[in-house]
Amino acid sequence: MTRPALLVFPFVLVSVLFAQSDSAIDPLPAPITNNAVASVSSIGSLTLYSFMGLGAKKTWSSVTNVGLALDAKTGAWTSTRPVPGTAGRLGAIALTMRDHIFLIGGYVLDSQGGENTVPDVNVYEPASDRWFRGQDVPVPVSATVGGVYRDRYIYLISGWSKTSAVQNVQMYDAQKSVWSQATPIPGPAVFGHAGAIVDDTIIYIDGAQKNPGGSPAYAASDECWMGKIDHKDPAKITWTKLPPHPGDARFRIAAGGSGKDDRVYFTGGSSRPYVTSGMGFDGQPAEPSPVTFAYNLKTNKWDVIDDKVENPTMDQRGLIVTSQYLVLIGGMSKDRAIVADVRLLPKKPGAPKPETSKPEAPKPEEPKQEDPPKQ
Repeated sequence: MTRPALLVFPFVLVSVLFAQSDSAIDPLPAPITNNAVASVSSIGSLTLYSFMGLGAKKTWSSVTNVGLALDAKTGAWTSTRPVPGTAGRLGAIALTMRDHIFLIGGYVLDSQGGENTVPDVNVYEPASDRWFRGQDVPVPVSATVGGVYRDRYIYLISGWSKTSAVQNVQMYDAQKSVWSQATPIPGPAVFGHAGAIVDDTIIYIDGAQKNPGGSPAYAASDECWMGKIDHKDPAKITWTKLPPHPGDARFRIAAGGSGKDDRVYFTGGSSRPYVTSGMGFDGQPAEPSPVTFAYNLKTNKWDVIDDKVENPTMDQRGLIVTSQYLVLIGGMSKDRAIVADVRLLPKKPGAPKPETSKPEAPKPEEPKQEDPPKQ
């Protein structure tokens, strides 16, 4: 780190009540998708964050480096200091470790539709609204799965790197400020998969992999995996294949974990892997799945929470878990429309469904354009 005081930041799994669950929440200031999200909690307060993402026009120029903060007590958004860099990124991941947010990786989209995966690590300090530069990721990745273990280690599981997906599991030691390689995944290299870390357990599912048949270039992976982190050697992970999960969502499912619940939650996503604009690699439009489910670490089984979510979304880069709700920020809805909604989904089957955000302003007409080639 460039800032000596950044040593160990224990990960805080958010498990507090979303204060405005019984009233309308302000939508995002503008529609956004593929944004990295995180939350920071302290005594009596909870703040949700959204960083970067793709705007409603879905062009390279609508990729933003904006930072936004939602106070759970007031339900209102304010701006943070923008993410450093001349351009925003897509496919990044945000992870919280004790009142700081690590914003990792992603790719930059250029005017020709080209993509450049970057190794950037930016660390945000909410208390001072300041950014610091962290240690670059050795193997740059976007559309990865990440999590935190023992208040000290960050893991990045597989993901896209420059020209292809990789099987690497990369581990960052915040105490020593150094990256290393952990036990790689045994399954196919994937991107756009979903998962989280709860205690010493990694759960990840699905994503897109290189199509053995050749066309389209990428196909859905239906594999689900559990990784157990060794207590003595955190770089050692024992992988076990899990049975298929409920529903047919396969790509860019929103996921988040809860140590209090001993569950990893999943919602939305699409059974058709797609490019930045929401068009499938096969040339057909992707549609979001209406299924919300969880992997129960106590029973080692899949639980269906809701198989008929109204107005489902896809393309989120994370799912925030509170004591009562799963929180979705932005995303892409049916017909590939980018939304500004903040949605609260119940964590238990049959629970009352709260209101989401206030009606958003009309979206600008989407211009015709060529789809970017990957991710």
